[in-house]
Amino acid sequence: MMRAHLQRLAAALNDVLREEEGFTLWLEAERTDFVRFNHGKVRQAGGVEQAYLDLRLIRGKRQATQQLSLCGGDDDLALLEASLPALREALEQVEDDPFLLLSEQPNSTERIASGALPSAETMAADILAAAEGLDLVGILACGEMSFGFANHLGQFNWQQGESWNFDWSLYSHGDKAVKRSQAGSVWDAGAIRRGIAEAAEQLALLKLPLKTLEPGEYRAYFTPTALGSLLSMLNWGGLSEKEARAKRSPLLKLVDGEAKLSPRVSLAEAAGEGLSPLFQAEGFIRPERVDLIAGGAHQNSLIGPRSAREFGLEPNAGADEYAESMQLAPGELPRDEALKALGTGVYLSNLWYLNFSDRAACRVTGMTRFACFWVENGKIASPLGVMRFDDSLYSLLGEQLEALTAERELLVDAGSYGGRATQSKLLPGALVKSLRFSL
Repeated sequence: MMRAHLQRLAAALNDVLREEEGFTLWLEAERTDFVRFNHGKVRQAGGVEQAYLDLRLIRGKRQATQQLSLCGGDDDLALLEASLPALREALEQVEDDPFLLLSEQPNSTERIASGALPSAETMAADILAAAEGLDLVGILACGEMSFGFANHLGQFNWQQGESWNFDWSLYSHGDKAVKRSQAGSVWDAGAIRRGIAEAAEQLALLKLPLKTLEPGEYRAYFTPTALGSLLSMLNWGGLSEKEARAKRSPLLKLVDGEAKLSPRVSLAEAAGEGLSPLFQAEGFIRPERVDLIAGGAHQNSLIGPRSAREFGLEPNAGADEYAESMQLAPGELPRDEALKALGTGVYLSNLWYLNFSDRAACRVTGMTRFACFWVENGKIASPLGVMRFDDSLYSLLGEQLEALTAERELLVDAGSYGGRATQSKLLPGALVKSLRFSL
């Protein structure tokens, strides 16, 4: 229904445009069920149905935008038309935008994934059965998300699909817990059972005496979640064309060819396999795949429309120039053999409070969190005390990278501020020869 509604709004807006005016419409809509768990029981359940429309009015190189909340009925047309006087007045006040770039060649697309999710009640029942007797806390978000674009040139794009994201922890005692997240577009009760069972095994290990390490360098295994925290730092300007041109990119040495990562590192923006739409707010179609790093060498940057206009390039990303559907190629290390390959060192499940300690050197600092362990001779020996690491990603993803796992995990942003997030990462685990702990 919302797809047809957006088409009607676009047609009606075309009828009331003045000469030399243009428009774009950008729609984000969702029907989401939220289920909150605590102490292994459902504590809160509810649903959200919402649709927000960004109306951009254009005249020449001037633009003004207003966001509207839609009800899906006839009142939306009146709301749309009532917004035009204020937008026209704003166009009189703003200056020309020299870097405004909008798609001028209509390219309509449609991508609708068939519904494959059971009800939220069924999912919650599967979770409760798997977590029986455990202190599980978390939130399940599931349902349909839709994205749409239309403009005065007749272009129309639509993407619609269902997905779920379960962000959860098993609590042990004090500040000790095992944190996990699972997500997908097809519900897998078996994967939920296996994930909770694995976390329960680690939960028992958290009751062992704590191991305190001295600052220094140690072999380390990063789970996909922990590795995702490191790669999120690369996504903070490191993959952006504008940041590279401005000499602010933490990967500037890689972009300039002065440095390389390990040949094992091949990083891509795989929009065709992610949850984010394959089109963006200026009307350009995003490539299904952009190879960013291949064999440790820089291949491409993410280019938003404004950067494309400024530097004479073709856009391949949204305005913020960050990866929305990041994928790191797998390696050859079986996940079940990661501890054996680690031998003696640290097993890192989660990291937090990450920041650059030296942005130009791509040096990152952060803290260990939740279920991190000390491993001896391929077996977990004790939980690890909280430590601070400080090391360069040129090193961790370069000469120190020993192996990547053959299996990968899908990690989806659990954010729901204003609407469910769609950013995702498909990542292996990583074994490194040396990680430097500073505190």
